Amino acid sequence: MTTSTRGTAKVPAVLVLEDGRSFRGRAYGAVGETFGEAVFSTGMTGYQETLTDPSYHRQVVVMTAPHVGNTGVNDEDPESARIWVSGYVVRDPARIPSNWRSRRSLDEELERQGVVGISGIDTRALTRHLRERGAMRVGIFSGEAIADEAAMLAKVQASPQMKGADLSAEVATKETYVVPAIGEKRFTVAAVDLGIKGMTPQRMAERGIEVHVLPATATVEDVYAVNPDGVFFSNGPGDPSTADHPVSVMRSVLERKTPLFGICFGNQILGRALGFGTYKLKYGHRGINQPVQDRTTGKVEVTAHNHGFAVDAPLDAATDTPYGRVEVSHVCLNDNVVEGLQLLDQPAFSVQYHPEAAAGPHDAAYLFDRFVSLMEGQRA
Repeated sequence: MTTSTRGTAKVPAVLVLEDGRSFRGRAYGAVGETFGEAVFSTGMTGYQETLTDPSYHRQVVVMTAPHVGNTGVNDEDPESARIWVSGYVVRDPARIPSNWRSRRSLDEELERQGVVGISGIDTRALTRHLRERGAMRVGIFSGEAIADEAAMLAKVQASPQMKGADLSAEVATKETYVVPAIGEKRFTVAAVDLGIKGMTPQRMAERGIEVHVLPATATVEDVYAVNPDGVFFSNGPGDPSTADHPVSVMRSVLERKTPLFGICFGNQILGRALGFGTYKLKYGHRGINQPVQDRTTGKVEVTAHNHGFAVDAPLDAATDTPYGRVEVSHVCLNDNVVEGLQLLDQPAFSVQYHPEAAAGPHDAAYLFDRFVSLMEGQRA
């Protein structure tokens, strides 16, 4: 629960981790209290896209870059209709935003949307703590919400964990909508929204694809009612081990051999559909500077990430599945985490990162072209 108060720069705030460590700073955004999973993002830019990414639902994001808010907030860059992070942590917020597109400051936008944040703390020390101990539950308390540390810690430890959380239906569209193709329409894609970012259907529309964005609860009959040339499963929040319905729908798509593409949560859904397990990473990958190798070409890409879970699949050989052979197509060069899957006997693949690249980089944009090629091949 949050409350909003103007002029928060001098309001005290406290961040309390579930292991008892705490940091004291100043309120940033709304004043009150909030809870979530503490994660850190290593991007030096793109904070507006991060805040509005539905995959960050129920997470408190710690920005490792010290200066945040320099370019303010505009009305063009949001990835969805609202801010999804449950809390925001920065070291040194911009006093005066400066950008020709800026309409308001970041702290004003956080306050307007009721997002409780904290500033003025040592985010480097907090990040190192999360790297050593792992992502954990956290609470931010400011103003009258501040109590003695034992009481605040008890609230944090009583808050829900991310492991086992089924969240995609909470952030997905409730009604189907269509993003029209830009220029000549070439293909129709059914996109299952598990927490989709706005730039993803835009990237497909740029390639002549009419995208029908369906709710997370869509059935296989709903998917094929739009007569798709391809099916897409989006990014999204939560634990993939809870996503039994999307897994069932994806298996039906694989049985029909319709060209299939998954991003992030969609990669984990494909992994589960093929029979692999998933697991929670110690602190996850978040930011726009993560090195990934495309093992099909040997090329190394700098990529945008936001995931705390990963697929448990063998890196050294192809695996037989009920839908044909599959291999790990992409791998993170920092820790050898699976970053992509590719079926060898039918047109289906996925990646764990974000090739729609808002706010960059654009190294992986070719993956949308690869999806187009699969649909072209199927049509031929």
